[in-house]
Amino acid sequence: MLNCAIIMGRLTADPELKTTQSNLSVVSFSVAVERNYQSQGERVTDFINCVAWRQNAEFISRYFRKGQMIAVQGSIQTRSYEDRTGAKRTAVEVVVDRASFCGSKAETGGQTSGDRYNAPAAQPTSYQNGSAEDFSDIADVEDDLPF
Repeated sequence: MLNCAIIMGRLTADPELKTTQSNLSVVSFSVAVERNYQSQGERVTDFINCVAWRQNAEFISRYFRKGQMIAVQGSIQTRSYEDRTGAKRTAVEVVVDRASFCGSKAETGGQTSGDRYNAPAAQPTSYQNGSAEDFSDIADVEDDLPF
């Protein structure tokens, strides 16, 4: 079975870090994601609830603000609860495994590359484990292409 969600959009509010009674960090936030199609000339936007725990929560609350682009990868989770009137409700949310920056440098608050490396170790990102000096140019060789 497979349960994997990847979304990219803008945060609808500043993420607010909270702590559970057992001292676990948690942050809940909503991501505005535009659909690929238009309905009668207007873009349709979905607001997707997300929750992140522990180091992921601390990372998101520290580096992301309302309106910034964010990409999250995780799994979809449903849970049932009773509201104040006693009616049964179901909540659907993405439990975040990874979060990544998506916007321009100006959108991410002008972070330098040094700031990116200070993110928690549990946050794998495409730029975390290397620098430009670690890469070399690939020679143009068209002779041995397998197709």
